[in-house]
Amino acid sequence: MILDVDTGIDDALALMLAVRHPDVNLRAVTCVAGNATLEQVVRNTLTVLDVAGAGDIPVAAGAHRPLLAEANHAAHVHGTDGLGDLGLPESMRAVAPVHAVELLRREILASPTPVTLVPLAPMTNIALLVRMYPEVLTNVERIVFMGGSASVGNATAVAEFNTWHDPEAAEIVLTSGVPITMYGLDVFYAVTIPPEDIAQLTASDEPGARLVGRLLHHIVSVKGGEVRVSGEGHGDIGDAGAVCAAIDPEGLRTVNLPVRVSLSDPLTRGQTVVDHRTAGHEQAGTADSRFRPIDVALGIDSARYSKLFLDTITA
Repeated sequence: MILDVDTGIDDALALMLAVRHPDVNLRAVTCVAGNATLEQVVRNTLTVLDVAGAGDIPVAAGAHRPLLAEANHAAHVHGTDGLGDLGLPESMRAVAPVHAVELLRREILASPTPVTLVPLAPMTNIALLVRMYPEVLTNVERIVFMGGSASVGNATAVAEFNTWHDPEAAEIVLTSGVPITMYGLDVFYAVTIPPEDIAQLTASDEPGARLVGRLLHHIVSVKGGEVRVSGEGHGDIGDAGAVCAAIDPEGLRTVNLPVRVSLSDPLTRGQTVVDHRTAGHEQAGTADSRFRPIDVALGIDSARYSKLFLDTITA
């Protein structure tokens, strides 16, 4: 597995999960501007890898901004430092002396088995890889990306943040020909950690579990809630759910549907337009070359994934 991140709160949870799960060989982590500036994303990523107890996993910095648009960060959700302003110490890890796209190319080609790419951020780095080194895609088994929506948006009424931040990049990746799973807003908020578990994690003596608890506590507080021992205060794991889906795809209900990304209309820019019509319909997206069929997540076994997450973090 390779993660492409814009490390804010839920990217950090995803990194913790990928590092600690025994079945994941995390070959590399690449960084891109999104939730925070590229420089802050890199700092956050290195810090989280330290706390997770990660080995020598290469980390590289990638694109500072989307392909065409200006960057739009999300400090209102993730805090000014992208990690809830928890005051975490800066890591002494070194960043790989290559661009993220070069690291992606190197690690994908060097892998003895096909790689699962898990972009949890605007897909600028992945789009650049597709355009610069299309030959590497033969060693990519699947792309499981957190982004898009088959229903409502969050950045706008119809667009999810990651696809809205760089819709041209998303369109390039979705039309790359690689098998793709869209882990979008339709399932994003469904995997939650109960308040009693958040409290236990926060009180843990183990640094990784404690950081997870503090990050989940921040998620609850951003929503205007409060972590109580019972009742309210569930925290969703967000991006980490996409890593769960890559590890255990049986917990996800997907439907292969035609999708394209809206690029020109200011009202819908960044929307993943999902054609839910039956394939036999003469106007269905399968008959339109602008649409590409991908596996769209429309249902999820929330309890299964929350258990996978907690068991891995606390093992």
